[in-house]
Amino acid sequence: MLERYKMALPTSCDTFVVLPPSTAQGFIVFGKNSNRPSGEVQEVVYFPASDYSADSKIQCTYIEVEQVFHTHSVILSKPAWMWGAEMGANEHGVCIGNETVRTKLNGPEDKEERLLGSDLVRLGLERAATASEALKVIVELLDKYGQGGPCSEGGHFKPYHSSFLIVDRSEAYVLETAGKFWAAEHVTSGHRNISNNLSIGTKIDLMHDGLKEYAQSSGLWDPSQGDLNFCQVFGDHDETEMKRFNCGKNLLSKLSASGEFGISSMLAVLRDSDSEICRGPVHAYPTASSQVSVLTSVNSSRPCCHWFTGTPDPRYSIFKPFIFCPKARISPHIQSPKIPEEEDPAKIQPRFQKTVDRSHVLYRYHQRAYSVMTSDGDKGEELCKTLQELESKCLQDMENFLDNFTPDNYCDAADLFKDLVESEIKFYK
Repeated sequence: MLERYKMALPTSCDTFVVLPPSTAQGFIVFGKNSNRPSGEVQEVVYFPASDYSADSKIQCTYIEVEQVFHTHSVILSKPAWMWGAEMGANEHGVCIGNETVRTKLNGPEDKEERLLGSDLVRLGLERAATASEALKVIVELLDKYGQGGPCSEGGHFKPYHSSFLIVDRSEAYVLETAGKFWAAEHVTSGHRNISNNLSIGTKIDLMHDGLKEYAQSSGLWDPSQGDLNFCQVFGDHDETEMKRFNCGKNLLSKLSASGEFGISSMLAVLRDSDSEICRGPVHAYPTASSQVSVLTSVNSSRPCCHWFTGTPDPRYSIFKPFIFCPKARISPHIQSPKIPEEEDPAKIQPRFQKTVDRSHVLYRYHQRAYSVMTSDGDKGEELCKTLQELESKCLQDMENFLDNFTPDNYCDAADLFKDLVESEIKFYK
């Protein structure tokens, strides 16, 4: 039996997907809360499609990897200090979110700087046009480079293994890892969520070529006792995390029972505080940013729409819509300031030796408003009510806009997210 390596696993994130026939209009609805160390700033960034020369390299959070000839347009919600992303989407309607998981293969070697799970999210989105392609991108990079390295800027968020929910306009995959080993579950209907424990059982649709051999040779699995159960064989479960996973599963089941699950349903899931899916700043690992994506079928003339907060605690944040289109722009006010010395990776060492203020403009204004909204006074209640009314109107207006969408509307969508970020700042002022 492997020697167990104990690591403190903080309460962390949740990612969700609901597919037809449980959704309104046959859409696929993806959602994620990114719960991160207290005070960490998350920014929303957009990168257009790009082409690269042969032998190009790309610097990820810690290591360089080979660049591909072409990368797709992506919108990402990411901790401002790292290269990778907690969640995001690309121009083809692929969405990915990742989770921290504790496994029996966690060990001191995880401290070595390799690829973070967040790097794999971004690489998958930049390089894949479908969910199955993204899964292939991630597992090939995982096999080649491995995963590891500190997972927070202060270095106190210990290295972890990753699970992923990978979704496109027709299907989804749950991909869970234990070191370099992995298993994947194909999801084509209903709902699925992931949290911070491994969750794939015996329904393993794809796996690492050496998974069963390793599990048997290491004493983790005896084939005579039945099929390999990935989460039982490799998981190191935490009951608090399992409770939250089950709460999320039950919420999806309840809200999708009518077959009309939509964006408002996913917002309700992400804003559920009783389950601790949504957590405020008093928690050591609060909700730093949130995403909801509504994915239409490949043949639909209605575009996919991606909603991001870019600010903490979705109960007191506005979800703002983004549509991939030519000349799309994102306000600089939701992007963190550049740190000059970090432009050259060689100057980053030694890491985590000083505290850097990465607050973007929207974050700062939201923090001021948040303190008012969460107070007991009439002013806070009125501010919350106005915020809810603004978002509700935005949801209704976007529904009308998307229902009547034509190619001519792409020019109207280019500054949509940018304008709403700047309107939100004016509102907080």
